[in-house]
Amino acid sequence: MFDQLKKSRPKLQEHWGKYANYYHRLEVPAKTVLLNEGDISKKAYYIEKGCIRVWFNNKGKDVTFQFFFEQESVSSLESFKKSIPSQVTLETIEPSVLYWIHKKDHDNMMKELNAIPEVREQLSDILLDRQINYMTHFMSFIKDTPKERYVNLLKEKPHIIKRIPQHYIASYLGITSVSLSRIRNAVSK
Repeated sequence: MFDQLKKSRPKLQEHWGKYANYYHRLEVPAKTVLLNEGDISKKAYYIEKGCIRVWFNNKGKDVTFQFFFEQESVSSLESFKKSIPSQVTLETIEPSVLYWIHKKDHDNMMKELNAIPEVREQLSDILLDRQINYMTHFMSFIKDTPKERYVNLLKEKPHIIKRIPQHYIASYLGITSVSLSRIRNAVSK
């Protein structure tokens, strides 16, 4: 795990050895719930292999909010940072190999790392990228048609189309599976 992180986060490279023991390896099958909506998040996950779906319940319907893949970290950020009930559920879609860190260890690590300007800048960039991703997805529901959302997904994140079951993609796009099937047929012609 740390070899991949060292490559993707070179400014943090010299610090990984000190924090390696904070992370715990976990292998889980598909459809494993890592955090339930309403629970307080005490763990953050790094994905070595697999995929995690972030979703919430809206009047009895699952609404997929985001997907996370290899070399990405995921948690219910608000719950993890503020110790408040999670607004989302974290669930694996595929058999996954994860590394998790407990909140107290994460907080200790962040206190130390935030004191280093280059590291603080890189961590801020990671959070900003995540925020931009969320805002782009949110804005697409306001300004784009379902077909435009699907075409944008095909263009910008084709790995989602290849790896994620269609009913989760439909939920992510805010449409039914039947509508997604129609849109897919129209786009492929």
